[in-house]
Amino acid sequence: MTKGHVLLLGQVALAQSEWTALAEFAKLSIDDSNSKAELIENFKGKYSDVNVIYHMNGSKSAFHIDEEVIDAFPDSVKFIAHNGAGYDMINANALIKRGVKLSNTPGSVDDATADVNFFLILGALRGFNLALNNLRQGNWTNGLPLTHDPEGKVLGILGLGGIGRAVKRRADAFDITTQYHNRKPLSDELAGGAKYVSFDELLATSDIISLNLPLNAHTRHIINKEAIAKMKDGVVIVNTARGAVIDEAALVEALESGKVASVGLDVFEQEPKIHPGLLNNKNVILLPHVGTRTFETQKKMEIQVLDNVKSALINNKLLNIVPEHAHLV
Repeated sequence: MTKGHVLLLGQVALAQSEWTALAEFAKLSIDDSNSKAELIENFKGKYSDVNVIYHMNGSKSAFHIDEEVIDAFPDSVKFIAHNGAGYDMINANALIKRGVKLSNTPGSVDDATADVNFFLILGALRGFNLALNNLRQGNWTNGLPLTHDPEGKVLGILGLGGIGRAVKRRADAFDITTQYHNRKPLSDELAGGAKYVSFDELLATSDIISLNLPLNAHTRHIINKEAIAKMKDGVVIVNTARGAVIDEAALVEALESGKVASVGLDVFEQEPKIHPGLLNNKNVILLPHVGTRTFETQKKMEIQVLDNVKSALINNKLLNIVPEHAHLV
């Protein structure tokens, strides 16, 4: 078997033995470029025969795989295995033009992200951010308003994929009614009892709206001023997807007016920068994008990426090809 060449953009932290084992099938290179320009230059030299790229968000030279980077790929590059469920930092359409296939890590992230998602749902409903701040300031329960139980509420899940379904399962334990909106309805088995509704109906009838959809041209700012106006007064919004699916300026305005009662966020439009109107609002509970930051989940993700790399080397195909590239199989 002719060995391939795998380029690691980032690092493998927890699955080192699995990474090392790939040396049986390929030459392994760890990128040492200090900038995008240096990486592009290296594609003409020491990376000129790379077949598979392992990409993760921590890459110092290519956090974004944009059209400029893709245009610099040698013709030998046929696959990118991305570490993460979301891949909006990679120009999937530009890859199609080059015939390069892309995989991600669906499934591995579901439970850890859903746990954080539900923590934010409970925290926003129960006003835990204000309670925590009160405690640290020595005020105990002075000035704390009554909040809301989760039982009996209607949860609208925007994006009933793997993470959305994991959120739905957690909601069942709290006697929360679930409904969802996708581009098209799921089978009854996949929906798990969640009711399919239109986008507008989800906005108008949900007590809690959970955002669990990918970021793309169609979903950017899907929650904007017009969408918020259709929601119930006093709605709770939680986002563990990507920050830019919400227009943060419109969200801040709705929080200040009381249209939106409370918010739980693990993601932001311009991470790590956070809109001051979110930072300074006592009804907002915030986390620094920690949805998948557990040992167990990070290792599962790394192994899933390496499984995709191995399959690309041996079988010339990816195991978890992204939807946009399914037709390239």
